[in-house]
Amino acid sequence: MSRRLQLASLLVFLSFLPGLTTAAGKCERLVATGNPEYPPYLWRDPQDPQHLIGTNADLLKQIGKELGLKVDVIYTGSWSKAQDEVRTGRVDLFAGAFLTIPRLETMDYVHPAFLQTQSVVWVKRDRAFPLGTWDDLRGRNGSKLIKSSFGESFDRFAKENLILEPIPNLTQAYQQLLLDRTDYVLYERARGLALADTLGMADDLVALEPPISSEGLYLTLSHNSACNDPWLRGQLAKKMTELVAAGVPKALLERNLERWKASQMQPVSTSELLGSPQ
Repeated sequence: MSRRLQLASLLVFLSFLPGLTTAAGKCERLVATGNPEYPPYLWRDPQDPQHLIGTNADLLKQIGKELGLKVDVIYTGSWSKAQDEVRTGRVDLFAGAFLTIPRLETMDYVHPAFLQTQSVVWVKRDRAFPLGTWDDLRGRNGSKLIKSSFGESFDRFAKENLILEPIPNLTQAYQQLLLDRTDYVLYERARGLALADTLGMADDLVALEPPISSEGLYLTLSHNSACNDPWLRGQLAKKMTELVAAGVPKALLERNLERWKASQMQPVSTSELLGSPQ
């Protein structure tokens, strides 16, 4: 056997060994979606509305690049529609979702969580009140965004004990708060501060301590995705662990927070801003 033929035979043999192929999974392209009204984590690209941009999209694309996979983060409609697309496997991944029992039945979570989102009690600065436990919210008139969630424990407590008016968007909720029509607003810290700053309300509002809840944001892979295999799950978890340890998601969040705030300085209506959480 010639030296050239021996070398060719060896390369063919090595290509079948685990871990030596450049793309050991079943897919070279992944499709992801998520909540399209969730800046600075995800929102529709003004230049290409069929795609989503933001912290989660940037992180997922970076992971894909390091794994040699093409990743598209697409707009599939409302958050409810996006969940249907991932559950059925028509879309492979959620680019950011909270951990819930029902979702565990239909998708695999990539650990660790890449970010922790804190939800807080926003109040008018000159009407702040002490907040030690959730019980301190009893008897006060509050508001939250329609269909928003703050973790199963707090949601259950709120349903049984609190007065919460559902509001379409955060701009309106803040306006009602400043007009003394409500005592507090429940919303995320980072996104709430960003919008308050954009609207010129930052000096009039304050977030009480401690947060009412803190939830992790995860990448999830549909059980029905044709790309869901042990290699992909393992590689996603490995890369996520490395990037979280290096502080990459937090850096991307800061970058996209400024990116989103800058976009809101444009002469557009704020009535469409900030949909419900995950």
